[in-house]
Amino acid sequence: MFTLCWRHPFCHNADLSMGHTLRLAFQTLGVVFGDVGTSPLYVFSGVFIEISEPTKDDVLGALSLILYSLVLIPLIKYAFIVLRANDNGEGGTFALYSLICRYAKVSLLPNQQPADAYISTFKLKLPTPELERALIIKECLEKYSILKTLLLILVLIGSSMLVVDGILTPAVSVMSAMRGLKEPVPDFSEDVVLMASIAFLVILFSIQRFGTSKVGVAFGPALFIWFLSLGAIGLYNILSYDKSVFRALNPLYIYYFFERNPSQAWLSLGGCMLCITGAEAMFADLGHFSVRSIQIAFTCLVFPCLLLAYMGQAAFLIKNPSRAGEAFYASVPAGAFWPVLVLATFAAMIASQSMISATFSCIKQSMALGCFPRLKIIHTSKRFMGQIYIPIVNWFLMTFCILVAVTFKSTSKIGNAYGIAEVGVMMVTTVLVAIIMVLIWQTNVFLALSFLVLFLAIELIYFIAVLIRVGDGSWFPLVFASVILLVMYIWNYGSVLKYQSEVQTKVSMDLMLELGSNLGTIRVPGIGLVYNELVHGVPAIFGHFITSLPAIHSTIIFVCIKYIPVPFVSQSQRFLFRRVCPKNYHMFRCIARYGYKDFHKEDHQAFEQLLIESIEKFIRREADELSLESGDDYNLESEDEAKDPRSAGASNGSIDSLEAPLMAGYRKSSQYFAHQESQQEASTSSGLPPSVMSTDDQSLEYELSIINRAKESGVVYLLGHGDIRARKDSWFFKKLVINYFYAFLRKNCRAGIATLSVPHTNLLQVGMTHMV
Repeated sequence: MFTLCWRHPFCHNADLSMGHTLRLAFQTLGVVFGDVGTSPLYVFSGVFIEISEPTKDDVLGALSLILYSLVLIPLIKYAFIVLRANDNGEGGTFALYSLICRYAKVSLLPNQQPADAYISTFKLKLPTPELERALIIKECLEKYSILKTLLLILVLIGSSMLVVDGILTPAVSVMSAMRGLKEPVPDFSEDVVLMASIAFLVILFSIQRFGTSKVGVAFGPALFIWFLSLGAIGLYNILSYDKSVFRALNPLYIYYFFERNPSQAWLSLGGCMLCITGAEAMFADLGHFSVRSIQIAFTCLVFPCLLLAYMGQAAFLIKNPSRAGEAFYASVPAGAFWPVLVLATFAAMIASQSMISATFSCIKQSMALGCFPRLKIIHTSKRFMGQIYIPIVNWFLMTFCILVAVTFKSTSKIGNAYGIAEVGVMMVTTVLVAIIMVLIWQTNVFLALSFLVLFLAIELIYFIAVLIRVGDGSWFPLVFASVILLVMYIWNYGSVLKYQSEVQTKVSMDLMLELGSNLGTIRVPGIGLVYNELVHGVPAIFGHFITSLPAIHSTIIFVCIKYIPVPFVSQSQRFLFRRVCPKNYHMFRCIARYGYKDFHKEDHQAFEQLLIESIEKFIRREADELSLESGDDYNLESEDEAKDPRSAGASNGSIDSLEAPLMAGYRKSSQYFAHQESQQEASTSSGLPPSVMSTDDQSLEYELSIINRAKESGVVYLLGHGDIRARKDSWFFKKLVINYFYAFLRKNCRAGIATLSVPHTNLLQVGMTHMV
């Protein structure tokens, strides 16, 4: 039985036994290689779409082109270079971006904190001063905002192309498999094949809600049998038809192919590049497995079987040039046709399933990094946290997948669209990996440039070849990816402006101190959780709560849910605590940190309990550390830290079990007053004279009693419904984007209440509009 193996992020660093690695290698067949494994169904039909009856030399030239494409892109580039550029075992476009963000401050959202570097998956060896090249590149990326924006747009282009892949992969794979029905039953028309494909697509998308583990029970064994069948049929055809196909290993046949057919050969590149579709999945699905397991599966089974499959079809076409349009099914021996058709259908479903799952994962990562509107995410497995289902995205993909099938009807036209989406993602990966090679790996400049020039040149040639046939389907991924890119960039642009506005309008610490510990109102027992996006300072929305409510809770916790550019954050490192204002204010900040592949496993009750327990540990830890320091040196969030995020947490490098660094630097006169007041109150509440209890014990006991009484009174969620509008003096384009497009996305995305699973009975909301 096959089950999707989602491994802990840290196990990628561990040495796996050979037996475990081989088991993972077997499982990769059902998740990683479904797409590239179904390419033999339609490659030769796409290559010879302009050449009705190819000669032997034409077939050998096309075969040589296919073989060297497989060697250069999936084998050399991905299996042995790109897989190394993983982010703690995670792959994909956003994994590369997060890796760059950790080495250089290129994120447009200014919520980075030095304390994030203490997360175990965050620690990295920074560029050494000796390698000035890496430092210069790092400084340039951090200094020029235009470079940050271009880097983000590049990542968003790759992500939008991946979403297009999620539409086109099921369409081209399923329709190619269904076309096999025309071989034994020639009377089957194209309309019958189309209707069968649509029915299969509806079933495929309808079962997504059950999760990958249930849908993919037989994925591994089925793909193992499929690849063995490809290799066996290919070997049979080589021996039966023409053994001279091995001459295609000579790359000169590529030159002869283009010399004889200059225009047709150039157009044939669009079909040829379909043999490398799915190579990106080797990197995108890395988080489920390990680098070694994917390398073993590809080099030992997938690659040899694909070579035999393409050579076998070429041998068949040399003797039967008129059958180029249906090369795969026509080359299958008669006795094996129906079993192969069933296997091809399974393989098409598997290829589609892997791309649909990759699309879900990409959308989730985009949301975590602030590049996509919030959507409902369902976790389909309690055991494997990587298995998710996004209903609206699923039906969105199904609708457009069916529209593509109905509109184009031909697998060759869909193949053109499919090719441009695949090459687009590959080019983005090439550029990002080249940046990582220079910035992080500190590779020799010549080697890094060689990688960039070689592979980007190959991919650009394929991209131009497919782009030429824009009228035959290549327009679809360009238009659709542009729409997705626009949505992602507008959402990120609006989110950054909203955050910057909140930073500029936050309540000053001077005003908070002037209001006093009662905050100018009445403090009643209870805990108020004020959700906001700020990592420093008091949000402006809190001022609205103070002025709008007749009373405020005795304990206030500013909760900021922050996504770190790492795949996962362990539970022990989840919370980062600090004080806001002096002790007698009983106000804290809690930054709940998540990785871009994490999800909120706790319901609101479990989250509340964990939060309160963490605060009590923080207070006890603080008291222990303060007892070792001078009497009036207490930890508090200072105004300076709010102005300069880089200074936060820098004053104290010690990290406790909750990863909560203590802070220094505040108004000592206010602290001294608060300290004296807390001593007197603690002594009174405990019933013991001051001579019995130490000063630190009095303060600690009193503060813990305040927390316990507040906990017993209940927890209330204070949410600000913030909206943004462009200022009247803003330029027209900004008004159009913010007031209409971004406002439309915010209105129709999932509300923050639903995302946080906040109970309505414990909820208070205040609206606020930010002018940007």
